Amino acid sequence: MHTNNAVELWRLTRAYGARDSRVVALDEVTAGFPAGSFTAVMGPSGSGKSTLLHCAAGLDRPTSGRVVVAGTEVGTLSEKRLTRMRRDRIGFVFQAFNLVSALSAEQNVGLPLRLARRRPDPAAVRAVLAAVGLRGRERHRPAELSGGQQQRVAIARALITRPEVLFADEPTGALDSASSRTVLELLRGLAGTDGPAPRTVVMVTHDPLAASYADRVLFLADGRLAGEMAAPTPERVAARLAGLETAPAGAR
Repeated sequence: MHTNNAVELWRLTRAYGARDSRVVALDEVTAGFPAGSFTAVMGPSGSGKSTLLHCAAGLDRPTSGRVVVAGTEVGTLSEKRLTRMRRDRIGFVFQAFNLVSALSAEQNVGLPLRLARRRPDPAAVRAVLAAVGLRGRERHRPAELSGGQQQRVAIARALITRPEVLFADEPTGALDSASSRTVLELLRGLAGTDGPAPRTVVMVTHDPLAASYADRVLFLADGRLAGEMAAPTPERVAARLAGLETAPAGAR
């Protein structure tokens, strides 16, 4: 693999259960994600997309194989060091916004810092909210914001620690088309080599239109890598995904 990869997966395997009930969610997946790139991960239901994302982000431990993020092998870290790495170098955005309903937008954004016993810089919090298009909404609670605005608060919360890699699991799955476009344009703008360090975005999605915002698409099927596509378009992605969904297991 190239040395400029922000994330590297080496023969990544994740299995659940034992013996007759054993289910292999990921089967020796090897892939690299270049620094500053935006990669979409797609595949049929049950293909291992979210499992890959969770293992890559250190939210789940693989059964075997290696995960290297920003030059650090995640599997060798203690729980304490892994928690610190997730807090300082990795951002994660879920389909469910996971905002605290009693807190304002700025309080939700500052929460990761407070949990790390660090005092949020109010100017930095306002700046990151402005960067996601929420200037003037700092004091609004989640119930006072639209779904798209809540997801942008969640993205701002993931960005407040200035992570090197941002993982997003179906970030537009609960949004209407207009809000989805806004969030995807935001993610597209976040990836790149501008600023002091490259920021890499890895997004799981089932939507070919969402995938077309990425630099490339990785396809999974039956827990294995089933190809990739550079410069994706919605039509090409949809056709490739349809082929994976109709192919018999083992022939994908």
